[in-house]
Parts: sequence; structure tokens; C-alpha cells
Amino acid sequence: MTLNERANRVADELERGADRYRLAVARVGGARVIDCGGAVTGSLAAGLAMARACLADLADVAYVPCPIADVGGPAVQVTTDDPVRACLASQYAGWQVQVEKFFAMGSGPMRALSAREEVFQHIPGKEESPVAVGVLETRKHPTEEVIAYLVSKLPPSAEALTLLVAPASSLAGTVQVVARSIETALHKLHELKFDVNQVVSGYGVAPLPPVSPDELAAIGRTNDAILYGGKVTLWVRADDELLASVGPKVPSSASKDHGEPFATIFRRYGDFYKIDPLLFSPAEIEFRNLKTGTCHRFGRVEPGLLRKSFGLDS
Repeated sequence: MTLNERANRVADELERGADRYRLAVARVGGARVIDCGGAVTGSLAAGLAMARACLADLADVAYVPCPIADVGGPAVQVTTDDPVRACLASQYAGWQVQVEKFFAMGSGPMRALSAREEVFQHIPGKEESPVAVGVLETRKHPTEEVIAYLVSKLPPSAEALTLLVAPASSLAGTVQVVARSIETALHKLHELKFDVNQVVSGYGVAPLPPVSPDELAAIGRTNDAILYGGKVTLWVRADDELLASVGPKVPSSASKDHGEPFATIFRRYGDFYKIDPLLFSPAEIEFRNLKTGTCHRFGRVEPGLLRKSFGLDS
């Protein structure tokens, strides 16, 4: 099955259980739009399903106790044996969907159908499929104009489009963002010119923050969960010298913007795209080398920053 067909099975599951998942299904411009947290309450279960769809259902996503004792509460755990296709060809939010006043970051396997991003020159995943599935981080439903734009960027073979929609300031939206711990590590490695095809399997966990009704605060908390609390383990086949060289550059602590809650950093710049792009990576990364049996660990979690961001000290 293609990435999009796999994700479409998850979307069908959401539609069949709409009442149980506390979501709403609508038809807009010929596309199926599944609201997981915009105009509806959504649910923790819908958040896991959104994350699975984003990952083309090539990863297990679950709630576990937070491994950072000073933070506590639940965490989102992701495990995959197909990390490059699941995370970079599918989950990465690499599609800026902007049509008139509508804007949302687009992720999910529909990106593998369009395959216009630079990353697809270096990884497997580009495909043709009879269905397309995407995830939009927004509270607004896409309009018919947005649907028409997306369809125009997809191959004719994609006859049916499904979009899962939720903002970060919702139960499901918070979960699907925090489920990106492995993805941020892989994308950082790609930006550092490391051949991510050497990554065989991945495990990641990040604390699930309280949901904030304020969108900027919610975006800040979900980012902080990974930047200051995300712990990722990658199983790789690579030279130890290469891992020792690239490893210190991977954690968020290697960025000049590291050290403050994300919302504070955003307010300082006033523009998301002025923030150091190398900030977006997990707090801690561990490489387990299948070639040599050695382990390389870099970075550190920041419980104090997490507590401040999550409002746990107030």
C-alpha cells in the first residue's frame, strides 16, 4: 500500500467513529474534511489517530508516563521501523498552504504525491496514489479555494483528498505536534547533510503539555515539549567518527536561540521564519550504531524551562 492509502485507512477509522472521537466530518469542494479540534472538542484518541495518519500509519503512537520526573503527567511516545518514509516523506510539515487569507502548515503523506520539496531529492517516498491525505494545523476549515489549490498540486491519479484539521490549541492538535520528536531529529540531521537513509529505526518520547486556549501559547508549549523535553533514540548504520562529529550539532541546545520558552523567542523575533531553523530538534539524541555496537548521546532535557512553559510553577 502507498503512504496515502495507509493514512486513508486511519481517516476512514476516524470517520466511522466520529461520535466516539468527538469530531465532525464535512465535504468541502469535493474533499473530505475531518475536524479533529477546530469547531469541536476532539479527543486524546483523535490525537493519536491524527499522529498515525501523519506518519502514514508506519509508527506506533501511544501515551506513556513522562520520563522527566520534575514535569510528570503523560508523554507521547513514537516508535517506527520505517523512520525516513514515516517522518520525512510524510509527517514533516513542509508544505505552507497559503490561499488568500487562509494559512496553515501542511503535513502528512499528500506531500509525497506533490514531492516538490528539496528533501524528496534525497529520500524515498515519492509516489502516486488514488487517494491523498493531509493534516492542516489550523482552526479554520479549508475553503473550496484552498481545496482547489491543493488538488492542483497533486497528480491526477489522486482522485480523493482527505484533510484532518486541528489547531495546536486543541486536545488532538497538541498531541499530533508533540508526536514529532523523531521527525525533528531526522530533519535536523538532513539539514546537517547527514545521510538519513542510514537511520534504520527510531524511538522518541516528549511530554504532553497542558492545552492552552491561546494559540501562540499552545504553539509555544508544543514546541517546548520537544525542544526541551524530547528524547530520541535512533538505530543507525554509520561510522562512529561521523556520529561523534555530527551528534553535538543535533540537539536544540546547539542553536543560538536555545534557552527560552518558544513563545518568548517568537515574540522577540515577531516572525516564525526569523527563528534559527536549527533550533527545531529534540532536547536529547542518542545514536545506537548497529555497525559497531556503540552508543553516542548528546544534549539534555530542561525540566525548569518545561515547567515554566507549561505553567506548572504558577
